[in-house]
Amino acid sequence: MARVLKETESRKLLGRLRDAMASDLAGQARLDLITHLIVDSMGTEVCSIYLFRDEETLELCATEGLKPEAVHQTRMRLGEGLVGRVARKGKIINTADAPSTKGFRYMPETGEEIYSSFLGVPVQRLGDMLGVLVVQSKEARSYSADEIYALEVVAMVLAEMTELGAFVGEGAALSARHQQSMVIRGTTAQEGTASGHVWLHEPRVVVANPIADDPQREINRLTEAVEQLRVGVDKMLEMNQNGDNEQLQVLEAYRMFANSKGWMRRMEQGIGRGLSAEAAVEKEQSAAWARMGQVTDQYLRERLADLDNLSNRLLRILTGQGDDTGAEMPADPILIARNIGPGDLLEYGRQLKGIVLEQGSVGSHAAIVARALAIPLVVHAERITTEALNGDHILVDGDGGLVHLRPDETVAKSFRDKISMQAQAQQRYASIRHKPTVTRDGHRIGLNMNAGLMVDLPSLDGSGAEGVGLFRTELQFLIRNQMPRRTELAQLYARVLDAAGGKRVVFRTLDIGSDKVLPYMKATDEPNPALGWRAIRVGLDKPGVMRMQLQALLRGAHGRPLTIMFPFIAQFEEYKAARDEVEKTVARERRLGHVLPETLEVGAMLETPSMAFAPQKFFDDVGFLSIGGNDLKQFFFAADRENERVRRRYDTLNLSFLGLIERIVERCAISDTPLSFCGEDAGRPVEALCLAAIGIRTLSMRSASIGPVKNLLVRSDLGEVRKIIADVRHRGEMSVRPAVMDWLRQQG
Repeated sequence: MARVLKETESRKLLGRLRDAMASDLAGQARLDLITHLIVDSMGTEVCSIYLFRDEETLELCATEGLKPEAVHQTRMRLGEGLVGRVARKGKIINTADAPSTKGFRYMPETGEEIYSSFLGVPVQRLGDMLGVLVVQSKEARSYSADEIYALEVVAMVLAEMTELGAFVGEGAALSARHQQSMVIRGTTAQEGTASGHVWLHEPRVVVANPIADDPQREINRLTEAVEQLRVGVDKMLEMNQNGDNEQLQVLEAYRMFANSKGWMRRMEQGIGRGLSAEAAVEKEQSAAWARMGQVTDQYLRERLADLDNLSNRLLRILTGQGDDTGAEMPADPILIARNIGPGDLLEYGRQLKGIVLEQGSVGSHAAIVARALAIPLVVHAERITTEALNGDHILVDGDGGLVHLRPDETVAKSFRDKISMQAQAQQRYASIRHKPTVTRDGHRIGLNMNAGLMVDLPSLDGSGAEGVGLFRTELQFLIRNQMPRRTELAQLYARVLDAAGGKRVVFRTLDIGSDKVLPYMKATDEPNPALGWRAIRVGLDKPGVMRMQLQALLRGAHGRPLTIMFPFIAQFEEYKAARDEVEKTVARERRLGHVLPETLEVGAMLETPSMAFAPQKFFDDVGFLSIGGNDLKQFFFAADRENERVRRRYDTLNLSFLGLIERIVERCAISDTPLSFCGEDAGRPVEALCLAAIGIRTLSMRSASIGPVKNLLVRSDLGEVRKIIADVRHRGEMSVRPAVMDWLRQQG
């Protein structure tokens, strides 16, 4: 007969667990005691605790009922056996006949063959899988809903105890959490290296008291906190009645969840089982995380994310751990966050040494700001927000997309040596900073910097850049909650030209869409945003916004030379339409009596392969062209630059891609059209050398890359590199990189 574990018995079990946690037993002894307590309370014959040794391996760390010699000897891969399946899927397995259940794996060293029934519950905390809690019996039966719920509650407390380091000590089953060295692989969004200490943008709430004795007191605490939460949500709604629809929808979802009777009932049920109010909230939050991992519908995922955010707010009310946690930012902060908006990032400013995001993207708002501030950034760093604690030593390798959390001394020393070598190299570059970039065979190469914020401009002179080859104007739109005014933009553009001190600045018009969505513009649901409604397509469909920006640029120039560039031109007609808007705006400004620029250049970014095959008339008419290498490469190879699995498979120095660029160079030469190359590859010395060898005479990059690129160009002979490229093409090889690298090594 299935034994029903009543709420009072569940509370007794949790009380005994709390006593075990408060005892001075060593880590292993605590685990052993917990399995004994569960067997005794639930009336089962076996209780086992499996914990992760590493990301792929589960280990039997404690058992009551199986052979004791199997402890720390029995291991299985993630997904292997019923235990591995529970860990992989994050779902409960409850079966009366384990040996005949799909995925069962017989482990003779445990002696489990005599047990038929199996109940496995994941031990997890907010999406972070820590292990599996298992009970087994000889009797062939399924466990009751009450027993399952009780074991879920115990598993949640186990997760909290693991987080609090309750199983660390002599003979411990595992090392202290948050003390182990870790290497997390992410995606490079901004190159560079940084050493510092963790600063969490949103520190996790620590639940220090998962078990409570007085259910009524905990329900009262929960009721008061939920009421405070509801009042806060109602106030936010009142304050945002005139806000955009998307913000209002989020707040309405908050109010719906805050007033949900089902949500409240489930939390009260957890308290009835012996949990504290905080633990009951977190149990529901973990359940939402588990559902989020199974849901593919974007709308439902967003609603579950709303519930997660609301749970965090409720936990902060209950624990008193508000936004101001009292922690002091370290002197060398590395910012850790799940994601972050451009406004928040700008508030931190240049005090940050590096940034690591769990989500984010290569072209996100945060990445744009990080590039503008020249701060190394790694995105897609899985589990970084759950693994890192404020003050942890951390190393960010933005070049390789690696994060070393709590590194050992060997890794730290190697990293210090790398940073020291980079500093020495920067000193060498300083000696050639203001010298022209002339190759050994006499070719003059122009090196410009990319910018997007006023804080970029002071580095213009110090970097050795000859001008600003790309000023991203969208940042001023992205960091606001409403459309900026024309006068504000005109003042900003005037300050940019002032700071440039007469050097040429190429203003790229608003490049939004894809992963750059304005907070106050309704997002469009597109299956492939990178190929969707973005950049010039938005500008031509919303001519009022384009005209406002063009007016601001013309007025900001205030009689000085002005250079405007339109992004993402995919056909000649788009450039002609945009150029017509410029001419109409100039005519209107003239009628209004405004001072017009001394000279006006209007060009385009060539970011789609289609424009390499545009009519020659396009090359004749356009004022100048800048190859947008990042987009051009992803479209040429059909490889999303946000997708780590494919983007690294394709090389800029692939001969087919270089052939496309050579075609553009030739067509510009026929029309005598100025041409530059802008993008990450322009700032990589070997790539820059090859681009110069095939005819690109102007390169635009982040300011920190100008020194390394110039250093290589002035010591190289472009004629020799051209010959290498021709030889590789003749041999029918795929990429020129190996041959060029061999030649560079021979050159010393």
